Amino acid sequence: MMSDPTMIVPFEIPWDAEVVADLRRRLHATRWNDAVTADWSQGMERGFLQQLTRYWAQDYDWSERRAVLNRLPHFRAEIDGYGVHFLHFKGEGPAPIPLLLMNGWPSSFVEYQRLAPLLAQGQPSFEVVVPALPGFGFSDRPTSPYQVEPSDLFPRLMTAIGHERFVVAGTDIGLGVATRIALRHPERVLGAHVSGVAPKPAAPAGPPPTADEIAYAERGAIWNRDEGGYQAIQSSRPQTLAFALADSPAGMASWIGEKFRAWSDCGGDVLSVFPAEMLIDNLMVYWTTGTIGSSVRYYYEASRLRPPLKAEDFVRAPTALGIWPHDLALPPRELAERLYNLRRYTVFPRGGHFPAWEAPDLYAEDLRQFARDFVV
Repeated sequence: MMSDPTMIVPFEIPWDAEVVADLRRRLHATRWNDAVTADWSQGMERGFLQQLTRYWAQDYDWSERRAVLNRLPHFRAEIDGYGVHFLHFKGEGPAPIPLLLMNGWPSSFVEYQRLAPLLAQGQPSFEVVVPALPGFGFSDRPTSPYQVEPSDLFPRLMTAIGHERFVVAGTDIGLGVATRIALRHPERVLGAHVSGVAPKPAAPAGPPPTADEIAYAERGAIWNRDEGGYQAIQSSRPQTLAFALADSPAGMASWIGEKFRAWSDCGGDVLSVFPAEMLIDNLMVYWTTGTIGSSVRYYYEASRLRPPLKAEDFVRAPTALGIWPHDLALPPRELAERLYNLRRYTVFPRGGHFPAWEAPDLYAEDLRQFARDFVV
């Protein structure tokens, strides 16, 4: 039961005909940059982007897709005047496990349409809460730097819904928030399920890095060189980028769409995993809310304003680490054990950075098995 129903109200994605008309005008008026390659070696491939934006402008029906997305259980909560959008799936059976499930960038609740209903079924079942980060989608945009700390905000959301203790789970930014919730509010966390290891400094008197940890660091350096450009600019000059992305839907589709190909288990064919309408549904969450700028500013705050983890930090809640083979990095077990009370370490046979959409069956079963062994 919700402890204070006045704080939480049902929510529907709104319809704005002017926004849709303006979007189509901008798409049709795209000024295309030249390309000296016909592949993805320099980033977004021009032909794919033209195909995607043509579909967006001519065939994609936001009225129809909005109706489909509005069938999901949307809510908004006001917490000390700050609005949080979230999905809330009630679990089956007499005692579903409360689960705070968090995504990252450039994803949204759209990714969770496959996973959340699976988690709400079966044994044990979960009561799934999928919040939008501050400045993402239909949550409020912060009006000052580092105005809201999600690792404090989201536990308060769970209190408003009626849960003092819950499981935290997440990918990308979501795994970092899950880690910080477990560190800042340990009495509230039944268990943690993460897809990577949040960075923290090495303890001065700790054991030296193992060969696998050294190899992981080397892979990370290569990834930063080849794939980390987005993170560098979003962590240093997000406002410079934000004006361009907020003005051009084709530009935003290029910036976000390339990541769904590069970071997923799609074998180079992004549409084989993510249908065009799903990719555009996700884009529409950012475009219609005007939150692409506030979403990329999150990286600046995370790297420059949010206090970093300390060498002595340790998550004492039982923790599961799920490794997706086509994700950004594949941390070894011993690295995870430096930060987490690691009880389960799973390397999946498939999946990438967006596992809630790519491999919801594997994700759901791993969460369920973790709950059977260490939570129930």
